[in-house]
Amino acid sequence: MDSYARVGLCFDVLDAGPLDAEVVILLHGFPATRMSWDAVVPALTGAGYRVLAPDQRGYSPGAQPAGRLAYRMKELVDDVLALADAVGADRFHLVGHDWGGAVAWALA
Repeated sequence: MDSYARVGLCFDVLDAGPLDAEVVILLHGFPATRMSWDAVVPALTGAGYRVLAPDQRGYSPGAQPAGRLAYRMKELVDDVLALADAVGADRFHLVGHDWGGAVAWALA
């Protein structure tokens, strides 16, 4: 998968590793993109994980809604849950850096 959709927004996502493996979702910080995880992904896929690293709301060209309310924590958390649903992951490991860490903390 190279993207997923939620509430009319289209999020770019890096998807690497075996499709049937345990899922690890990596959330980037501010201001960064999914590419900030490029050095980490090979280690995780090498360990047998499926890695999903989305460009979070505001960073994907198709997911840049206007207005502050579109960036509430609940929206950011629901974006991550929609990604997990899109790949059929009932459970997943979650890693966040910087602002991605705040989103991961809110989701946990």
